[in-house]
Amino acid sequence: MNPLLLTDGYKLGHKEQYPDQTTLVYSNWTPRKSRIEGVDSVVFFGLQYLIKEYLIKQFNEEFFNQPKKEVVTEYKKYVDHYLGVDYNTSHIEDLHDLGYLPIEIKAIPEGTEVPIRVPMFTLVNTKPEFFWLTNYLETLLSNIIWQPCTSATIAKQYRKILTKYASETDIDNVGFVTWQGHDFSMRGMSGTESSILSGMGHALSFSGSDTLPVAKAFENFYNTDVTKELVIGSVNATEHSVMCAGSKDDEIGTFKRLLHTYPTGILSVVSDTWDLWKVLTEYLPKLKEEILSRDGKLVIRPDSGDPVDIICGCKHDNPIVAKGVIELLWEEFGGTINKQGYKFLNPKIGAIYGDSITIDRATQICERLKEKGFASTNVVLGIGSFTYQYNTRDTFGFAMKATYVEVDGVGREIFKDPITDDGTKKSAKGLIQLYQDNGQITFKDQVTQKEEKEGLLKTIFIDGKLIIEDNLSEIRKRLEA
Repeated sequence: MNPLLLTDGYKLGHKEQYPDQTTLVYSNWTPRKSRIEGVDSVVFFGLQYLIKEYLIKQFNEEFFNQPKKEVVTEYKKYVDHYLGVDYNTSHIEDLHDLGYLPIEIKAIPEGTEVPIRVPMFTLVNTKPEFFWLTNYLETLLSNIIWQPCTSATIAKQYRKILTKYASETDIDNVGFVTWQGHDFSMRGMSGTESSILSGMGHALSFSGSDTLPVAKAFENFYNTDVTKELVIGSVNATEHSVMCAGSKDDEIGTFKRLLHTYPTGILSVVSDTWDLWKVLTEYLPKLKEEILSRDGKLVIRPDSGDPVDIICGCKHDNPIVAKGVIELLWEEFGGTINKQGYKFLNPKIGAIYGDSITIDRATQICERLKEKGFASTNVVLGIGSFTYQYNTRDTFGFAMKATYVEVDGVGREIFKDPITDDGTKKSAKGLIQLYQDNGQITFKDQVTQKEEKEGLLKTIFIDGKLIIEDNLSEIRKRLEA
């Protein structure tokens, strides 16, 4: 599709609506609020994907490298019938003649955590006749970038929580946290691109992921090589169809067959197809010798019920249910007491829970395990679409707003500040400079052009070319720091 069609319909008339002699429009992309308790900064991520995939590849392949008459005729067909007018496409023809996007994007490095209300990047036209293009691109930029920023931020919050509890209950095993949050979201996301963008955001904080195309995407867009560095990884794992095919009457036989099929490594087996508690108290004791003699770990995966109660136990008439998965595994397989005094399961056995995990439930699981004397690292959490799909652009109030224009050679500082709003939608004013203040990124507006050039924002893309190219390992280091 011609990427100029990837826009909100109301953008089509804005070229004529700006004041006569407008030659420049300068805008910024900013998270304006947080709807997630305890999160007051947002991870910047996804710009390089947008630039490579859309501003370069798709604009070249589907617009600039196509015959002008064909792309302009197609564009005019849709716009004419959409608006019911004879649309003037001369500006589209001029853009095609130019052969590249006359736009400059200046941004902070990806993987940087930015406080709420601080801009992440700016966008401005580089040729006066294409002033209309700056905010024409708003829809496409917003459509692509809000989700990787949002998922990367949420993943970082999980990482903070899991690291906190690992430090308190299993300090020597904190490195395991990179595997403790596992991306299970792909099947529940709104589309394949949504899965990939969100999954890439998750992978900035965690190595565990079942969203396989993320590995290819990082090679395509963030200069990584899966043969030389760990991008994402997972383990052999069953699903309910496998367990059902083996029959309910011989579920233990299915376990035996799987243990023989995979004599080494980590094997995750979904264990609540019928009766989780029977698996834990009847089947596993009978298979104990095979499990302990195996060169690897068997991971038990519950997949239904309240995750906090299932993993940690709860008040219940049934004493087995009251203990929960981790305590039952401890009673059967034992383990060690670490130097902080917390129980850590025998490395031959473990657990993962991957249904309806939220930040709050992850915190509760870690806290209740700690209260029971267990290290938080005894369980892996599958983070799915219940976490990553239940978000919108408004989760962090992302918006791209123009703050400076030039009309007839004169600069104008512009802003919005609706009297009916609570202040969230109040924009910056004029040109912007980002800078460090006691280690915190902040900004000031209404700066001079000289000051704008001296800030933390660096030119990433200009006139159809990617100027600064980032890579996954550096982004991860930046975020971890």
